Amino acid sequence: MKRLLACSLSLNLIGVSLLLVGYVGPSVKTSFMPSVEAPVIGAHTRIHPLAMVIGSVTLGDQVFVAPAASVRGDEGQHIHIGNQSNVQDGVVVHGLETFEGDHELPENEVEVDGKKYSVYIGDRVSLAHQSQVHGPAKVGDDTFIGMQALVFQTEIGDHVVIEPGAKLIGVKVASGRYVPALSIIKTQADADALPKITQDYPYRNLNAGVIRVNIQFAEAPQPVAISR
Repeated sequence: MKRLLACSLSLNLIGVSLLLVGYVGPSVKTSFMPSVEAPVIGAHTRIHPLAMVIGSVTLGDQVFVAPAASVRGDEGQHIHIGNQSNVQDGVVVHGLETFEGDHELPENEVEVDGKKYSVYIGDRVSLAHQSQVHGPAKVGDDTFIGMQALVFQTEIGDHVVIEPGAKLIGVKVASGRYVPALSIIKTQADADALPKITQDYPYRNLNAGVIRVNIQFAEAPQPVAISR
């Protein structure tokens, strides 16, 4: 009876933890991820109960992961999301395999400060609703990635605004540029021709406001669901 009671209590605690923090779990052992990896979560970081963070992932401090977001470090490793960044509703962060068997696949990685990543997202980055960042990818600090935008095999500089619906594949975007809504940027020439953010650009301060809001979401206690 005591063993049954202990088992029941353990299951209840697991259920409560899922309700409080969302699903945060390890990767599975595969040919492309031979060691099981588990997420590392920073201080004052909140993961909504309907979000998932899996595998080789680091979330910095004061990060908010919203409902239906998925951050999966179970294929490409490692995924890094920096301090005070946010992963909004329906966002997907994932990567291509960075290992296979006993050898590395450097073509599916990005390098930051001498370290290899599948996806590297800097500090104070906003990933707006239903956007996707798929590795290999790097996103610099203070950058806004708009609703339903796609970043794939791409490196983004600091203080960049990617407007809603834009798609970037296989390019590098310099710091201080913006990508107009619904643009498709697939050549480096197109990326180099992107306009610079000036005082006249209407969204130049957009990210700062989004960061301010989402830090408060991150630091707030997890609300209790209302029974109906």
